[in-house]
Amino acid sequence: MAYILCIETSTTNCSVALANGEEVIGLIEDYDSTYSHAERLHNFIDKVIKEAGLTPKDLSAVSVSKGPGSYTGLRIGVSAAKGLCYALDIPLLSVPTLHSLALQVSQENDSYIVPMLDARRMEVYSAVFTNTYEEIRKTEAEILIDTSFEAYLQEKKVYFIGNGVEKFSAICSDANAVFIQNKLPSANEMAMLSYPKFLKKDFEDVSYLDPYYLKDFVTG
Repeated sequence: MAYILCIETSTTNCSVALANGEEVIGLIEDYDSTYSHAERLHNFIDKVIKEAGLTPKDLSAVSVSKGPGSYTGLRIGVSAAKGLCYALDIPLLSVPTLHSLALQVSQENDSYIVPMLDARRMEVYSAVFTNTYEEIRKTEAEILIDTSFEAYLQEKKVYFIGNGVEKFSAICSDANAVFIQNKLPSANEMAMLSYPKFLKKDFEDVSYLDPYYLKDFVTG
């Protein structure tokens, strides 16, 4: 058995899951409209482990969503994951936030999936995946216009998901665009990416892992 604790804090959803391999056996999250990670994250970690009848010493690894996303949220999640790995002497895993978000779209028909996260104003972080979750365009920060993703929309259906969807749905009227509203990255999907990395021993250096901010932090 490989018990992997998954931590997702890249948006306002403070989310913690416990997985046995790829099977999620516990999930606690808070879809709040504000960032509550500093107050809730460690309580969620304690609770999800206890509810599974385990202790921290039973964990095989910790996996963290590495970004892009909120600067503060990512720092809190990565710091918590590092602290646990140091204290328990277990491996640290990281998964790309947008890849994990794309896994929330289950679509058998040939299509594209575009997870997009709000990056303020009309900018989003996004990537493009096939319906089998193969990344075909890397993560980018881009300013949305009405012709964004036009090349993909001309080919087939495109499913947009994440908290950047509201911005794009207001300016895109393409018939091939499908907007999935009110979805945020969750630790629930992280196990599908974390466990294969665990088997391959694709671990992070606990001392040097930094969140994937994509853009430099600018104070307001």
